[in-house]
Amino acid sequence: MGKTLWALMYVTVMILIIVEVESSLHRVGGGRYTWNSDVNFSDWANHQRFYSGDWLYFGFNRTRHNILQVNKSSYEQCVDNDYIFNITRGGRDVFQLLEPKPYYFICGRGYCHKGMKFAINVLPQPPPSAPSNPLGSTATPLIPSNAITAAILTFTFKALLL
Repeated sequence: MGKTLWALMYVTVMILIIVEVESSLHRVGGGRYTWNSDVNFSDWANHQRFYSGDWLYFGFNRTRHNILQVNKSSYEQCVDNDYIFNITRGGRDVFQLLEPKPYYFICGRGYCHKGMKFAINVLPQPPPSAPSNPLGSTATPLIPSNAITAAILTFTFKALLL
């Protein structure tokens, strides 16, 4: 009986977390490893809706490509120096869209001129009653990574194992 109660509590906590989460993960280019020159990133970005708090996932070969957040002028001219932020870490990298504003991303090393760039306009979070996943969106809901949520989930999971 005790394990059933803990399992019920675990499921309830998970449902509450998922319902409250407003951010989404967008796989750049639409796939798992699609930060490459074979993807039309402008077309992909035009079919997405981005909100503050959302995440971008970039999957790529880090020996060939990189990911740079740049300003509008550098985006338009494919200038890869004086970037705002170098997102490149290991080839499976994420970037959180913290503010509602335009963002510009390019691949340096000459690939920007081959179409490896995209611009997005990040919107403020919609009210909770509004759908945060527009029709046809491929965004995946995320679970927040704050310490309280992690502690509750860890405690609940360990309790299930007892």
